[in-house]
Amino acid sequence: MTLVTLKDVLQPALQQGYAVGGLVCLGWEDMRAYVAAAEAEDCPVILQAGPGCRAHTPLPVLGRMFRHLAEGASVPVVAHLDHGYTYDECAEALDSGFTSLMFDGSRKPLAENIAETRKIVDMAHGAAISCEGEIGFVGYSGGEASAGTDPEEAARFAAETGVDAMAISVGNVHLQQDKEGGLDEPRIAAIQAMTDVPLVIHGGSGVPVDQRRKLAATTNICKFNIGTELRMAFGQALRDAVNADADRFDRVSILKETHDPVMQAARGVLRHLKG
Repeated sequence: MTLVTLKDVLQPALQQGYAVGGLVCLGWEDMRAYVAAAEAEDCPVILQAGPGCRAHTPLPVLGRMFRHLAEGASVPVVAHLDHGYTYDECAEALDSGFTSLMFDGSRKPLAENIAETRKIVDMAHGAAISCEGEIGFVGYSGGEASAGTDPEEAARFAAETGVDAMAISVGNVHLQQDKEGGLDEPRIAAIQAMTDVPLVIHGGSGVPVDQRRKLAATTNICKFNIGTELRMAFGQALRDAVNADADRFDRVSILKETHDPVMQAARGVLRHLKG
């Protein structure tokens, strides 16, 4: 069994100069392809269940799916709750077998975010699993605007919460389909100068691949969350499979054809983070 915690995979990444992919899952087909990609690249992978995934499949089911894949994998696999918004939701994920909790209090005032994140950290560490928090706010393409992370607030957040990883807002946005622009490297350097907690980039799909590779190798960014890029690969593969035969109706045979394209797309993501 190669089920591990977030800390188990991020500390070696921090020390050795690479990053780990936090791959956003929506169902069995993509999570299975992600583990196959990690095995092909011989690297760890973080399977992430975000709000959209949880709205479709209950947390106890997702926990069993993640753990089943981890038990058969030849590489380390983290079962990670992405964007947990309440204590109860995080507690349910812990009870469902997740090995990492991400509490998102980034919309709250700093003191409230720290206090609530600390409670999740204490719960996670009490069960020997990991916790990720977020300081600053990572917005959404075409939606809520971002609020950049203040380096001094980041240092306080890291010290007072005890998080194992810290998501930051440095020009990244969720759901970005192109790779225009990039991250604010001076802000990253300023944050890194004030804390040695592993840093996390949400909305990694919108970050140019060369910048991902560079930052993975040269900064304390140890985790890139990738969702939109891989969902686009899945959508195209599914569209191709359906359009290839208008008379097909068996979803199992159709969904099988998404595996290889999604696995190859995930391999590319993981390869560029290995340093």
